[in-house]
Amino acid sequence: MSDYMEETGDPFTGKKKEELKKFLEYMGLTYDEQITHSIVLRKEKEIIATASCQKNIIKCVAVSEAYQGQNLLAHLMTSLIEYFYGMGISHFFGFTKPQNKELFCSMGMYPVAQTEKILLLENDKNGLEKFLKRLKKETQEQQKCKVENRHENGIGAVVMNCNPFTRGHEYLIREAAKKNKWLHIFILSEEQSFLTTRERYQLVKEGIQEIPNVILHQTSEYMISPAVFPTYFIKEKAKAYEMNCQLDIQLFGECIAPELKITDRYVGSEPVCDVTHTYNQCLREQLPCYQIRFHEIPRKTYGDQIISASEVRKKYAENQLKSVCGMLPESTWRYLERKKNENGK
Repeated sequence: MSDYMEETGDPFTGKKKEELKKFLEYMGLTYDEQITHSIVLRKEKEIIATASCQKNIIKCVAVSEAYQGQNLLAHLMTSLIEYFYGMGISHFFGFTKPQNKELFCSMGMYPVAQTEKILLLENDKNGLEKFLKRLKKETQEQQKCKVENRHENGIGAVVMNCNPFTRGHEYLIREAAKKNKWLHIFILSEEQSFLTTRERYQLVKEGIQEIPNVILHQTSEYMISPAVFPTYFIKEKAKAYEMNCQLDIQLFGECIAPELKITDRYVGSEPVCDVTHTYNQCLREQLPCYQIRFHEIPRKTYGDQIISASEVRKKYAENQLKSVCGMLPESTWRYLERKKNENGK
């Protein structure tokens, strides 16, 4: 590799970022603004290859056609893997076009799920199997100290961010729990601003203690948050989000639901956020293909206002948390008050 110079950015900014964006555009890709780390290889100041990641998700990998077949991809992947291990990341994923499958597999990646337009890979050959075993073990352990709803036969599921856990989330869970023998609650594990994954999980756990037939899980990367859906290699940007929804729903319908015998999935109605509304529509259309019933529950209101976690975050930032106290269960309210005081807000 003596002919090439390697540069890294966490991420790149300014002129170097613009150069990377232009190279990716030339290669038919779009720079992903959520990137946290990038590697570029240059020859005589020109970018000839690149790879990036968003935390533990590999994105925006490209090698100039004139330099393909020279093991540049192997060099990029080795550098990325060294970066992951240096950051304490041992499990990582990649999204790409299905036609790149052989190339990525030759670099030690293993397919997880594939649609016509998108391929999801990971570096652990048995990663998905381990995740499904974990879900089953969590289910069996929690059922020992829970009580099933003997009046119903279905097994329900809800997937939530809960950033933070509100009375709207609580209402959706209670309504779904009434209609099922058991209800699985999946808390998206992607780290977000405001509350950490651990904080969100704990607030949900405290908020649902009185509901006897619920089972709580963290999702791992096999249940994908809309925030990390890749679009950088999809030319039809208007349809990109729907394509990613298809991948997420396929993983749920083919792998997760059968393992837990899930028959029904519940969402809250979404009158505000277009992204969530689109995802709900995809669920409505595609879940029946996997013999899973879809249910949309009207959002709970506080006075004449729809209960919204984003509104709670906004009022917290403005030091007006008391104005939305009615949107929060007691346990969430107490935690946010304590957090605010500790931060000196």
